[in-house]
Amino acid sequence: MSLANKIKTIWENRKNIWYGIYYKYINTSDYSQAIAEARIKICNACPHIDHTGDNCLVPGTQPCCGKCGCSLKLKVFSLSSDCGDENNPRWKAVMTEEQEDVYREIHNK
Repeated sequence: MSLANKIKTIWENRKNIWYGIYYKYINTSDYSQAIAEARIKICNACPHIDHTGDNCLVPGTQPCCGKCGCSLKLKVFSLSSDCGDENNPRWKAVMTEEQEDVYREIHNK
């Protein structure tokens, strides 16, 4: 993937990236932690997991999804993210981005 395409993909997913950062580092809830733990177990058993970083959108963010290039350290925390394997998704979003906006607002207080 070209650098321009990587930047475009990151930009298009900026909200999910922000939510991954938010729930992992800023406001970790029992719910988001449980979702992330279940997802990372699935990802660790996936044949597409990239431990070397060869397919990561951002170098040095492995382990990442070998299909979409997202860092799993953040992606699994985003409640509105889906598995990166569009042909054989191993997990789904638990809410829409709009629902995640509301959830964050409620739990941010």
